[in-house]
Amino acid sequence: MAEQRGAGDARAPRVTVLVNPASGKGRGADAAEAAVRRLRELGAEVLVREGDSAKSTRDHAASAVSERPDALVVVGGDGTLASLLEEVAHANVPIALVPAGTGNDFARALGLPFEGPDAAAAAAELALHGDIRHIDVGRARCPDGEAKFLTVAALGFDALVSERTNRLKWPKGALRYYLALVIELVKLLPLSFDVSVDGEAREARPGILAAVGNTRSYGGGMPMCPGADPGDGRFDLTLVGPLGRLQLLRLFPLLLRAAHTSRPEVLTRRCERVEISAPGLIVYADGERVGTESVHIDMLPGALRVFVPTDGSNSPVSFSTKQQGATQ
Repeated sequence: MAEQRGAGDARAPRVTVLVNPASGKGRGADAAEAAVRRLRELGAEVLVREGDSAKSTRDHAASAVSERPDALVVVGGDGTLASLLEEVAHANVPIALVPAGTGNDFARALGLPFEGPDAAAAAAELALHGDIRHIDVGRARCPDGEAKFLTVAALGFDALVSERTNRLKWPKGALRYYLALVIELVKLLPLSFDVSVDGEAREARPGILAAVGNTRSYGGGMPMCPGADPGDGRFDLTLVGPLGRLQLLRLFPLLLRAAHTSRPEVLTRRCERVEISAPGLIVYADGERVGTESVHIDMLPGALRVFVPTDGSNSPVSFSTKQQGATQ
């Protein structure tokens, strides 16, 4: 459900724009320029903060949250926003994402503009005219690392593909993910997953991959978890049983059409938490390595407030000295 934004004495909205210029192989800088220009055309008071490292970007995000602007506009990809979740989750500042990454799966899930020459300006405009939606955040904890995530936690073969994808320099977008998938098929081996869902007894489930989705897709639109809704407080777990290379190749076209869940080799569950372990397990979330061997994944319901395209139910918004209706 979208949040009704409060109104008061009209004033120029204060917007902080946080930029990752390196995102999307340099598209971040161009997207930021278009976003700032559009916000100023609409009368916003805009402060631009540009990070030159992961740490400085997080520091800028923390400063922006403490200053309480009406909106924090993050220009970058899914990974940029995911890297800021420690600073912005449960914060009193709603986020507008201007997608400038390579996959943009979080943007796809929320219906944010991410394609075309006017996408950056349209996405930035949501900070002034969009609805605010409460979005869930996943949390993955391994013995050797942990991370909050927005889209999908990938385990086993999926994680190996993500690792390969991050190393590839060509091609761009979703094709890079598909190429990595084909390369990893050559070394395909099943894993001995040990799985517990929502506190149930642990169960041995051999398989080649598992995906825990807060959103339906990853890798630039691959719908591995087609039933996932990032605002319903639950994950969509997809576990693919042992398959040979040819069997997996036959499954691949079904996956692209989100038709794989009907196959007997594929287990799907809706859940709030998952524990999975396996010898040699590698865990990725939002395309970044989290850890190895075992993982506990749980949900932070409604932890992020994000501007989305309006559903037409909201009245025109004006801004007062303090935004009302914010979640503490």
